Amino acid sequence: MFDFTPWSLLGSLLFGTIGMAALAYGKRVGSIGPLAGGAALLVFPYFVSSTWALFAIGAVLTGLTVRYRE
Repeated sequence: MFDFTPWSLLGSLLFGTIGMAALAYGKRVGSIGPLAGGAALLVFPYFVSSTWALFAIGAVLTGLTVRYRE
């Protein structure tokens, strides 16, 4: 079901760390954009089984989180 390659584990760790930082930032400043983006970045690796999709979705979510940080 899930592809446990080194790249998929690295991607999950990378986007989980970014998500945790964005969630903490959004909670500290009281902004819903980073809060929602951080939560999405923390959760989505559990539902994506393909490595290329993991990096594609993670890059899009990270970009949206940075874009809507106000």
